[in-house]
Amino acid sequence: MTSAETTRRYRTLNKLVFKGVPRFTILALPLMLLLGYREVQNTFIQPEAILVLGGSTKSLEREKFTAQFAKKHPSIPIWISGGSPKAPTKKVFSKQGVDLRRLHLDYDAVDTVTNFTTLVDELEARKIRKVYLVTSDYHMRRASVVGEIVLGSRGIGFKAVSIPSDVPPEPIQKSVRDGVRSILWLTTGYTGAKGEQLK
Repeated sequence: MTSAETTRRYRTLNKLVFKGVPRFTILALPLMLLLGYREVQNTFIQPEAILVLGGSTKSLEREKFTAQFAKKHPSIPIWISGGSPKAPTKKVFSKQGVDLRRLHLDYDAVDTVTNFTTLVDELEARKIRKVYLVTSDYHMRRASVVGEIVLGSRGIGFKAVSIPSDVPPEPIQKSVRDGVRSILWLTTGYTGAKGEQLK
């Protein structure tokens, strides 16, 4: 069989298989499969930890909400990234009867991107595949963008748990900016956080 015949047969087969299927559908198929897989995974895999993003006000609303939430999930550990000072935070959880041995307070983060980048390796090392992601409702869009990139890079999924507030959602530009910074971290290890030195 000549190469011309082979090419002709390939084109005929291609027309039969993909007749009437728009090319963008074929190109989008891997993305649709990935998103479908993530959705199925999120349905069947239960969170194994609680990840709280710091930045709470002096009234400790994120910590108070999480202490209540943790009582409904008594067997999983709690990470608070960049949260309030230790003594008041521990007091909030102790008052709700949450075992303080479940609490992991991390103060390495300086912003939303580093909330994730400073803890993702520890979560992966502990073989955590999914977390409850807790933050204020106005902050959740940006946190979800960063979480998809940073946690997703290690195969860790999350279930968003928003804390209701009267604050309007953040501008979308913050989500875009921090999404780009998260991709920068993936490719270089650098987050662009204030004061961070290039390695």
